[in-house]
Amino acid sequence: MATDIRLKEELPAITDQLVETYTECSRLNHLAHEPLPNRDAVAEIVADLFEVLYPGYGRRQNLHIGNIGYYVGSLVDALHDKLTTQIARALRHELCQEAPHVDCEKMAQPKAVELLRRLPEVRKTLEQDVDAAYRGDPAARSHHEIIFCYPGLEAITVYRVAHELHGLGVPFIPRMMTELAHAKTGIDIHPGATIGSGFFIDHGTGVVIGETTEIGHGVKLYQGVTLGALSFTKEDDGTLAKGAYKRHPTLEDGVIIYANATILGGQTVIGARAIVGSNVWLTESVPPDTTVVLEKPKLRLKGAKPADVPLTYEI
Repeated sequence: MATDIRLKEELPAITDQLVETYTECSRLNHLAHEPLPNRDAVAEIVADLFEVLYPGYGRRQNLHIGNIGYYVGSLVDALHDKLTTQIARALRHELCQEAPHVDCEKMAQPKAVELLRRLPEVRKTLEQDVDAAYRGDPAARSHHEIIFCYPGLEAITVYRVAHELHGLGVPFIPRMMTELAHAKTGIDIHPGATIGSGFFIDHGTGVVIGETTEIGHGVKLYQGVTLGALSFTKEDDGTLAKGAYKRHPTLEDGVIIYANATILGGQTVIGARAIVGSNVWLTESVPPDTTVVLEKPKLRLKGAKPADVPLTYEI
């Protein structure tokens, strides 16, 4: 503990200066009676959802068909309450100024129940995602390994739940969920994107999938792939237009995109079964069954070597 009391005497003045900025920089604080969604609570919801979607792989072991109903039942009941509370907070923040007397809990509960109602279909889609990873990665030894270890599956799992909430008109929470996955895996998937079944992200770090991206079935991406916007629509005053107008590309069924490729633009369509090579930059459409690659680079190696030893290398 520091012992110079004179320095500590500055703290009240520092506090006053900070409080002044809460008026000057009002966009950076939320000083109101309506609580926002809680980050820790949303993270807990995501953890509970993983327990429901992948029972036996997480917190609770020794599950079997005789006790799984009791365990999942308790989780679903708890998720109902947690989701209702957090969705209500998100809705209240969006509606409180225009309709302060709206019963947000009454609005939130049906959305929470509808998400829980959709989880069986989400699991069926995730099973196809896991199988796509197993079939698409020669290093995968089992489906168990993919569920335990693969960051791509974790990001896809969170996205699939967040996408359902996004479709139900829930603000904040879908983005909070996918940003939790982004921070943990390095994979950034906007919950508004549309992604078909059998989706596999190999390695994954640095993948970016924008809000209006459309991805078909059986698509495979490698690390560093960007599916982004080429340009942005502007309002009359020059500010960027908001909303989900089409600004990100479309990938049809069976497309493969290799590492660090960048595909931009809402009118860009990568046709079915097309392959896009590493480091390719695309802003125009590609027909089905097409392979797009950069020309083979010319390598130059410099270094001393004995006169009788040829210098060899591979590309």
